[in-house]
Amino acid sequence: MNQSSRRPALPGPKARALIERDKDVVAHSYVRDYPFVMSHGRGCEVWDVDGHRFLDFASGIAVCSTGHSHPKVVKAIQDAAQKFLHISSDYWHEGQVRLGEMIRDLDPVAGPAMTFFANSGTESVEAALKLARYVSGRPRFIAFLGGFHGRSMGSLAFTASKYTQQKGFFPTMPGVTHVPYPNRYRPLLAGDDQGQAVLAYIEQLFTQNVPANEVAAILVEPIQGEGGYLVPPDGFLKGLRALCDRHGILLIFDEVQAGIGRTGRMFAWQHWGVKPDILTLAKGIASGMPLGLMVARRDLMEKWPAGAHANTYGGNPVCCAAAIATLELVQSGYLENAARAGAELKAGLQGLMAEFDCIGDVRGHGLMLGVDFVKDRGTKAPHKDLANAIVNRAYHNGLLLLTCGVSGIRLIPPLMLDSKQAVEGLSIIRQSITEALAN
Repeated sequence: MNQSSRRPALPGPKARALIERDKDVVAHSYVRDYPFVMSHGRGCEVWDVDGHRFLDFASGIAVCSTGHSHPKVVKAIQDAAQKFLHISSDYWHEGQVRLGEMIRDLDPVAGPAMTFFANSGTESVEAALKLARYVSGRPRFIAFLGGFHGRSMGSLAFTASKYTQQKGFFPTMPGVTHVPYPNRYRPLLAGDDQGQAVLAYIEQLFTQNVPANEVAAILVEPIQGEGGYLVPPDGFLKGLRALCDRHGILLIFDEVQAGIGRTGRMFAWQHWGVKPDILTLAKGIASGMPLGLMVARRDLMEKWPAGAHANTYGGNPVCCAAAIATLELVQSGYLENAARAGAELKAGLQGLMAEFDCIGDVRGHGLMLGVDFVKDRGTKAPHKDLANAIVNRAYHNGLLLLTCGVSGIRLIPPLMLDSKQAVEGLSIIRQSITEALAN
Protein backbone atom coordinates (compact mmCIF):
# COMPACT_ATOMS: atom_id res chain seq x y z
CA MET A 1 0.00 0.00 0.00
CA ASN A 2 1.49 3.36 -0.95
CA GLN A 3 1.69 6.28 1.43
CA SER A 4 -1.06 8.37 -0.14
CA SER A 5 -3.65 5.56 -0.10
CA ARG A 6 -3.78 5.58 3.69
CA ARG A 7 -4.30 9.36 3.81
CA PRO A 8 -7.51 9.91 1.85
CA ALA A 9 -8.23 13.40 3.19
CA LEU A 10 -5.55 15.81 4.36
CA PRO A 11 -6.00 17.98 6.23
CA GLY A 12 -8.51 16.17 8.41
CA PRO A 13 -11.55 17.77 10.03
CA LYS A 14 -9.83 18.75 13.28
CA ALA A 15 -6.96 20.35 11.39
CA ARG A 16 -9.34 22.26 9.10
CA ALA A 17 -11.29 23.56 12.09
CA LEU A 18 -8.17 24.82 13.85
CA ILE A 19 -6.87 26.48 10.69
CA GLU A 20 -10.18 28.34 10.37
CA ARG A 21 -9.89 29.60 13.97
CA ASP A 22 -6.31 30.66 13.31
CA LYS A 23 -7.34 32.98 10.46
CA ASP A 24 -9.04 35.40 12.84
CA VAL A 25 -6.40 35.66 15.55
CA VAL A 26 -2.90 34.90 14.19
CA ALA A 27 -0.91 37.21 11.91
CA HIS A 28 -1.01 36.22 8.26
CA SER A 29 2.68 37.06 7.72
CA TYR A 30 3.80 33.53 8.53
CA VAL A 31 4.75 31.35 5.55
CA ARG A 32 2.85 28.07 5.69
CA ASP A 33 3.40 25.75 2.77
CA TYR A 34 0.88 23.05 3.66
CA PRO A 35 -1.84 22.51 6.32
CA PHE A 36 -0.03 20.43 8.94
CA VAL A 37 -1.53 20.93 12.42
CA MET A 38 0.62 19.22 15.04
CA SER A 39 -0.67 17.23 17.98
CA HIS A 40 2.50 15.64 19.35
CA GLY A 41 5.87 14.21 18.38
CA ARG A 42 8.48 11.68 19.45
CA GLY A 43 11.94 11.57 17.96
CA CYS A 44 11.73 11.90 14.18
CA GLU A 45 7.98 11.25 14.08
CA VAL A 46 5.07 13.67 14.49
CA TRP A 47 1.30 13.29 14.48
CA ASP A 48 -1.35 15.76 13.45
CA VAL A 49 -4.56 16.47 15.38
CA ASP A 50 -6.44 13.93 13.26
CA GLY A 51 -4.03 11.13 14.16
CA HIS A 52 -1.97 10.96 10.96
CA ARG A 53 1.71 10.09 11.39
CA PHE A 54 4.50 11.91 9.53
CA LEU A 55 8.26 11.70 9.35
CA ASP A 56 9.72 15.10 10.18
CA PHE A 57 12.56 16.14 7.88
CA ALA A 58 12.03 19.82 8.73
CA SER A 59 12.68 19.75 12.50
CA GLY A 60 11.04 23.10 13.11
CA ILE A 61 13.58 24.67 10.69
CA ALA A 62 16.57 22.73 12.07
CA VAL A 63 15.57 23.41 15.68
CA CYS A 64 14.59 19.98 17.05
CA SER A 65 18.12 18.63 16.96
CA THR A 66 17.51 15.87 19.52
CA GLY A 67 14.12 14.99 18.08
CA HIS A 68 10.74 15.84 19.47
CA SER A 69 10.40 15.73 23.26
CA HIS A 70 13.56 13.80 24.02
CA PRO A 71 13.11 12.37 27.55
CA LYS A 72 16.43 13.76 28.79
CA VAL A 73 15.63 17.26 27.52
CA VAL A 74 12.10 17.12 28.91
CA LYS A 75 13.43 15.99 32.31
CA ALA A 76 15.98 18.82 32.34
CA ILE A 77 13.22 21.33 31.57
CA GLN A 78 10.96 19.92 34.29
CA ASP A 79 13.70 19.95 36.91
CA ALA A 80 14.66 23.53 36.08
CA ALA A 81 11.03 24.71 36.01
CA GLN A 82 10.42 23.33 39.48
CA LYS A 83 13.25 25.50 40.85
CA PHE A 84 12.51 28.84 39.14
CA LEU A 85 11.21 29.90 35.74
CA HIS A 86 13.06 33.17 35.38
CA ILE A 87 15.74 35.39 36.81
CA SER A 88 16.85 38.46 34.91
CA SER A 89 20.38 39.13 33.70
CA ASP A 90 20.88 41.39 36.74
CA TYR A 91 21.75 38.24 38.69
CA TRP A 92 23.58 34.92 38.33
CA HIS A 93 22.52 31.28 38.19
CA GLU A 94 24.30 27.96 37.80
CA GLY A 95 22.73 26.95 34.48
CA GLN A 96 23.89 30.03 32.62
CA VAL A 97 27.43 29.78 33.93
CA ARG A 98 27.57 26.04 33.23
CA LEU A 99 26.35 26.50 29.66
CA GLY A 100 28.89 29.27 29.12
CA GLU A 101 31.63 26.93 30.32
CA MET A 102 30.46 24.19 27.96
CA ILE A 103 30.51 26.56 25.00
CA ARG A 104 33.97 27.85 25.95
CA ASP A 105 35.29 24.29 26.16
CA LEU A 106 34.15 23.62 22.59
CA ASP A 107 36.77 26.16 21.43
CA PRO A 108 34.34 27.88 19.04
CA VAL A 109 36.21 31.09 18.14
CA ALA A 110 39.75 32.30 17.49
CA GLY A 111 40.70 32.69 21.14
CA PRO A 112 39.23 32.14 24.60
CA ALA A 113 35.45 32.51 24.30
CA MET A 114 32.79 34.41 26.20
CA THR A 115 29.04 34.19 25.52
CA PHE A 116 26.19 36.67 25.40
CA PHE A 117 22.81 35.04 26.01
CA ALA A 118 19.81 35.96 23.87
CA ASN A 119 16.49 34.41 22.87
CA SER A 120 16.81 33.76 19.13
CA GLY A 121 19.09 33.73 16.14
CA THR A 122 18.02 37.24 15.19
CA GLU A 123 18.95 38.57 18.62
CA SER A 124 22.27 36.75 18.48
CA VAL A 125 23.07 38.42 15.17
CA GLU A 126 22.01 41.82 16.50
CA ALA A 127 24.38 41.35 19.43
CA ALA A 128 27.21 40.37 17.09
CA LEU A 129 26.68 43.47 14.95
CA LYS A 130 26.61 45.77 17.96
CA LEU A 131 29.75 44.22 19.41
CA ALA A 132 31.61 44.50 16.10
CA ARG A 133 30.72 48.16 15.69
CA TYR A 134 31.49 48.99 19.29
CA VAL A 135 34.92 47.39 19.53
CA SER A 136 36.11 48.33 16.03
CA GLY A 137 34.80 51.88 15.91
CA ARG A 138 33.92 51.22 12.28
CA PRO A 139 30.45 51.72 10.71
CA ARG A 140 30.33 49.40 7.68
CA PHE A 141 29.71 45.71 7.06
CA ILE A 142 29.98 43.16 4.24
CA ALA A 143 27.20 40.58 3.79
CA PHE A 144 26.33 38.02 1.12
CA LEU A 145 23.56 37.66 -1.43
CA GLY A 146 21.33 34.76 -0.46
CA GLY A 147 22.13 35.08 3.23
CA PHE A 148 19.53 34.98 5.98
CA HIS A 149 20.37 36.51 9.34
CA GLY A 150 17.04 37.55 10.86
CA ARG A 151 14.15 39.97 10.54
CA SER A 152 14.80 42.78 13.03
CA MET A 153 15.87 46.05 11.42
CA GLY A 154 19.58 45.48 12.01
CA SER A 155 19.77 41.84 10.99
CA LEU A 156 17.27 42.45 8.17
CA ALA A 157 19.80 44.75 6.52
CA PHE A 158 21.99 41.66 6.02
CA THR A 159 19.21 39.26 5.00
CA ALA A 160 19.11 38.79 1.22
CA SER A 161 17.61 35.39 0.48
CA LYS A 162 14.20 36.71 -0.74
CA TYR A 163 13.24 40.28 -1.58
CA THR A 164 9.91 39.83 0.22
CA GLN A 165 11.82 39.82 3.51
CA GLN A 166 12.89 43.46 2.99
CA LYS A 167 9.96 44.65 0.88
CA GLY A 168 8.07 47.41 2.65
CA PHE A 169 10.70 47.91 5.35
CA PHE A 170 13.25 50.09 3.57
CA PRO A 171 15.40 51.79 4.71
CA THR A 172 16.98 49.20 6.91
CA MET A 173 20.18 49.79 8.89
CA PRO A 174 22.64 51.62 6.61
CA GLY A 175 26.22 50.59 5.90
CA VAL A 176 25.77 47.03 4.58
CA THR A 177 27.27 46.05 1.22
CA HIS A 178 26.21 42.71 -0.28
CA VAL A 179 28.54 40.58 -2.39
CA PRO A 180 27.95 37.25 -4.19
CA TYR A 181 28.15 34.05 -2.15
CA PRO A 182 30.37 31.50 -3.92
CA ASN A 183 27.79 29.36 -5.70
CA ARG A 184 29.52 26.48 -7.43
CA TYR A 185 26.31 25.23 -9.09
CA ARG A 186 25.03 28.55 -10.43
CA PRO A 187 28.08 30.86 -10.41
CA LEU A 188 27.52 34.62 -10.48
CA LEU A 189 31.12 35.54 -11.27
CA ALA A 190 33.60 34.46 -13.93
CA GLY A 191 36.16 31.80 -13.06
CA ASP A 192 36.30 28.13 -12.16
CA ASP A 193 36.97 28.83 -8.48
CA GLN A 194 34.03 30.86 -7.24
CA GLY A 195 35.58 31.22 -3.80
CA GLN A 196 38.62 33.00 -5.20
CA ALA A 197 36.40 35.03 -7.53
CA VAL A 198 34.35 36.32 -4.61
CA LEU A 199 37.48 37.16 -2.61
CA ALA A 200 38.83 39.12 -5.58
CA TYR A 201 35.47 40.89 -5.89
CA ILE A 202 35.65 42.01 -2.25
CA GLU A 203 39.22 43.24 -2.67
CA GLN A 204 38.10 45.22 -5.72
CA LEU A 205 35.33 46.78 -3.65
CA PHE A 206 37.96 47.87 -1.16
CA THR A 207 39.92 49.67 -3.85
CA GLN A 208 36.97 51.38 -5.56
CA ASN A 209 33.79 51.54 -3.48
CA VAL A 210 34.10 50.57 0.18
CA PRO A 211 37.02 51.78 2.33
CA ALA A 212 38.36 48.66 4.03
CA ASN A 213 39.33 50.66 7.12
CA GLU A 214 35.66 51.53 7.63
CA VAL A 215 34.46 47.89 7.61
CA ALA A 216 33.78 46.53 11.08
CA ALA A 217 33.01 42.93 10.09
CA ILE A 218 32.13 40.46 7.39
CA LEU A 219 29.07 38.36 8.28
CA VAL A 220 28.77 35.02 6.51
CA GLU A 221 27.13 31.61 6.84
CA PRO A 222 29.84 28.91 6.48
CA ILE A 223 27.14 26.89 4.72
CA GLN A 224 24.40 29.12 3.37
CA GLY A 225 20.97 28.05 4.59
CA GLU A 226 17.88 29.82 3.24
CA GLY A 227 19.82 30.80 0.13
CA GLY A 228 19.94 27.18 -1.04
CA TYR A 229 22.12 25.08 1.28
CA LEU A 230 25.20 26.20 -0.60
CA VAL A 231 28.54 24.70 0.39
CA PRO A 232 31.45 27.04 -0.42
CA PRO A 233 34.51 25.83 -2.32
CA ASP A 234 37.46 24.64 -0.26
CA GLY A 235 39.74 27.57 0.41
CA PHE A 236 37.02 30.23 0.50
CA LEU A 237 36.67 30.55 4.27
CA LYS A 238 40.44 30.38 4.70
CA GLY A 239 40.81 33.15 2.15
CA LEU A 240 38.09 35.18 3.85
CA ARG A 241 39.90 34.79 7.17
CA ALA A 242 43.14 36.03 5.61
CA LEU A 243 41.35 38.95 3.94
CA CYS A 244 39.84 40.02 7.26
CA ASP A 245 43.19 39.77 9.00
CA ARG A 246 44.89 41.89 6.34
CA HIS A 247 42.40 44.71 6.75
CA GLY A 248 41.72 44.49 10.49
CA ILE A 249 38.15 43.31 9.89
CA LEU A 250 36.27 41.01 12.27
CA LEU A 251 34.95 37.73 10.84
CA ILE A 252 31.47 36.70 12.03
CA PHE A 253 30.10 33.23 11.27
CA ASP A 254 26.34 32.85 11.45
CA GLU A 255 25.80 29.21 12.43
CA VAL A 256 22.25 29.64 13.67
CA GLN A 257 21.11 26.91 11.25
CA ALA A 258 24.34 25.00 10.63
CA GLY A 259 25.74 24.77 14.16
CA ILE A 260 25.46 22.27 17.06
CA GLY A 261 26.04 19.04 15.15
CA ARG A 262 23.78 19.71 12.18
CA THR A 263 26.53 19.14 9.58
CA GLY A 264 28.16 16.18 11.33
CA ARG A 265 30.58 18.52 13.12
CA MET A 266 29.81 20.60 16.19
CA PHE A 267 30.32 23.73 14.09
CA ALA A 268 30.19 23.94 10.31
CA TRP A 269 33.47 25.89 10.20
CA GLN A 270 35.24 22.74 11.43
CA HIS A 271 34.90 21.23 7.94
CA TRP A 272 37.52 23.80 6.86
CA GLY A 273 39.33 24.53 10.14
CA VAL A 274 38.70 28.28 9.96
CA LYS A 275 37.70 29.97 13.22
CA PRO A 276 35.69 33.19 13.40
CA ASP A 277 36.12 36.08 15.81
CA ILE A 278 32.39 36.02 16.59
CA LEU A 279 29.92 33.14 16.24
CA THR A 280 26.12 33.18 16.41
CA LEU A 281 24.13 30.13 17.51
CA ALA A 282 20.45 29.37 18.10
CA LYS A 283 17.94 26.90 16.58
CA GLY A 284 19.38 23.47 17.51
CA ILE A 285 21.12 24.65 20.69
CA ALA A 286 18.16 23.98 23.00
CA SER A 287 16.01 21.39 21.20
CA GLY A 288 13.12 23.79 20.69
CA MET A 289 13.37 26.14 23.66
CA PRO A 290 14.00 29.79 22.67
CA LEU A 291 17.70 30.46 23.15
CA GLY A 292 20.35 32.25 21.13
CA LEU A 293 24.04 32.70 21.84
CA MET A 294 26.53 35.24 20.57
CA VAL A 295 29.99 33.83 21.24
CA ALA A 296 33.05 36.02 20.79
CA ARG A 297 36.71 36.22 21.59
CA ARG A 298 37.10 37.23 25.23
CA ASP A 299 39.33 40.18 24.38
CA LEU A 300 36.48 41.61 22.28
CA MET A 301 33.72 40.88 24.77
CA GLU A 302 35.64 42.45 27.62
CA LYS A 303 35.61 45.79 25.78
CA TRP A 304 31.84 45.96 26.26
CA PRO A 305 31.15 47.88 29.50
CA ALA A 306 28.19 47.11 31.75
CA GLY A 307 25.00 48.36 30.12
CA ALA A 308 26.36 48.37 26.57
CA HIS A 309 24.03 45.51 25.67
CA ALA A 310 21.64 43.33 27.66
CA ASN A 311 18.17 41.80 27.64
CA THR A 312 15.54 40.55 30.07
CA TYR A 313 15.12 36.90 29.16
CA GLY A 314 18.61 35.97 27.91
CA GLY A 315 20.04 33.08 29.87
CA ASN A 316 16.61 31.90 30.99
CA PRO A 317 17.19 28.98 33.41
CA VAL A 318 14.75 26.61 31.72
CA CYS A 319 16.26 27.28 28.28
CA CYS A 320 19.79 26.89 29.63
CA ALA A 321 18.84 23.54 31.15
CA ALA A 322 17.47 22.39 27.79
CA ALA A 323 20.68 23.53 26.06
CA ILE A 324 22.93 21.70 28.52
CA ALA A 325 20.97 18.49 27.97
CA THR A 326 21.06 19.05 24.21
CA LEU A 327 24.82 19.52 24.12
CA GLU A 328 25.34 16.40 26.23
CA LEU A 329 23.22 14.37 23.81
CA VAL A 330 24.96 15.79 20.75
CA GLN A 331 28.38 15.05 22.23
CA SER A 332 27.43 11.55 23.41
CA GLY A 333 26.49 10.15 20.00
CA TYR A 334 24.20 12.36 17.95
CA LEU A 335 27.14 14.20 16.38
CA GLU A 336 28.54 10.99 14.93
CA ASN A 337 25.07 9.82 13.97
CA ALA A 338 24.44 13.03 12.01
CA ALA A 339 27.58 12.36 9.98
CA ARG A 340 26.71 8.68 9.39
CA ALA A 341 22.99 9.15 8.71
CA GLY A 342 23.74 12.19 6.59
CA ALA A 343 26.10 10.17 4.40
CA GLU A 344 23.41 7.49 3.94
CA LEU A 345 20.75 10.07 3.12
CA LYS A 346 23.02 11.92 0.70
CA ALA A 347 23.89 8.68 -1.10
CA GLY A 348 20.19 7.92 -1.42
CA LEU A 349 19.51 11.38 -2.84
CA GLN A 350 22.32 10.92 -5.34
CA GLY A 351 20.64 7.68 -6.36
CA LEU A 352 17.42 9.60 -6.98
CA MET A 353 19.43 12.10 -9.02
CA ALA A 354 20.53 9.26 -11.27
CA GLU A 355 16.88 8.29 -11.69
CA PHE A 356 15.27 11.72 -12.15
CA ASP A 357 16.62 14.29 -14.63
CA CYS A 358 14.75 17.03 -12.74
CA ILE A 359 17.31 16.82 -9.92
CA GLY A 360 20.17 19.09 -10.86
CA ASP A 361 22.30 18.96 -7.73
CA VAL A 362 22.59 17.32 -4.32
CA ARG A 363 24.75 19.10 -1.75
CA GLY A 364 25.43 19.57 1.93
CA HIS A 365 27.13 18.00 4.93
CA GLY A 366 25.70 15.74 7.61
CA LEU A 367 21.98 16.25 8.07
CA MET A 368 21.96 19.62 6.33
CA LEU A 369 21.24 18.52 2.76
CA GLY A 370 19.80 20.36 -0.22
CA VAL A 371 18.30 19.04 -3.47
CA ASP A 372 18.09 21.46 -6.41
CA PHE A 373 15.30 20.89 -8.95
CA VAL A 374 15.71 22.07 -12.53
CA LYS A 375 13.77 22.25 -15.77
CA ASP A 376 16.87 21.22 -17.70
CA ARG A 377 20.20 19.95 -16.38
CA GLY A 378 22.10 21.57 -19.19
CA THR A 379 20.84 25.09 -18.54
CA LYS A 380 20.29 24.51 -14.80
CA ALA A 381 17.09 26.54 -15.13
CA PRO A 382 15.42 26.50 -11.70
CA HIS A 383 12.11 24.63 -11.35
CA LYS A 384 10.55 26.34 -8.36
CA ASP A 385 7.03 25.12 -9.12
CA LEU A 386 8.20 21.50 -9.15
CA ALA A 387 10.05 21.90 -5.84
CA ASN A 388 6.90 23.36 -4.27
CA ALA A 389 4.76 20.59 -5.71
CA ILE A 390 7.09 17.90 -4.34
CA VAL A 391 6.98 19.43 -0.86
CA ASN A 392 3.19 19.46 -1.03
CA ARG A 393 2.98 15.86 -2.26
CA ALA A 394 5.42 14.77 0.45
CA TYR A 395 3.05 16.17 3.08
CA HIS A 396 0.18 14.14 1.65
CA ASN A 397 2.46 11.09 1.62
CA GLY A 398 3.56 11.47 5.24
CA LEU A 399 6.78 13.52 5.17
CA LEU A 400 7.42 17.10 6.29
CA LEU A 401 9.87 19.04 4.10
CA LEU A 402 10.80 22.68 3.49
CA THR A 403 12.05 24.51 0.43
CA CYS A 404 15.18 26.67 0.21
CA GLY A 405 16.93 28.80 -2.39
CA VAL A 406 15.41 29.41 -5.81
CA SER A 407 14.29 25.82 -6.46
CA GLY A 408 15.61 23.64 -3.68
CA ILE A 409 14.29 21.33 -1.01
CA ARG A 410 16.16 20.97 2.26
CA LEU A 411 16.43 17.83 4.37
CA ILE A 412 17.08 18.66 8.03
CA PRO A 413 15.77 15.78 10.15
CA PRO A 414 16.64 15.41 13.84
CA LEU A 415 20.22 14.34 14.48
CA MET A 416 19.04 10.98 15.81
CA LEU A 417 17.62 9.86 12.44
CA ASP A 418 18.16 6.12 11.95
CA SER A 419 18.69 4.09 8.78
CA LYS A 420 15.12 2.79 8.67
CA GLN A 421 13.73 6.31 8.83
CA ALA A 422 16.18 7.50 6.19
CA VAL A 423 15.02 4.73 3.84
CA GLU A 424 11.37 5.56 4.53
CA GLY A 425 11.97 9.25 3.88
CA LEU A 426 13.77 8.56 0.60
CA SER A 427 10.94 6.30 -0.50
CA ILE A 428 8.38 9.04 0.14
CA ILE A 429 10.52 11.60 -1.70
CA ARG A 430 10.76 9.27 -4.69
CA GLN A 431 6.99 8.76 -4.70
CA SER A 432 6.37 12.49 -4.32
CA ILE A 433 8.66 13.36 -7.25
CA THR A 434 6.87 10.80 -9.41
CA GLU A 435 3.45 12.21 -8.48
CA ALA A 436 4.52 15.84 -8.95
CA LEU A 437 5.94 15.10 -12.41
CA ALA A 438 2.73 13.32 -13.40
CA ASN A 439 0.55 16.35 -12.62
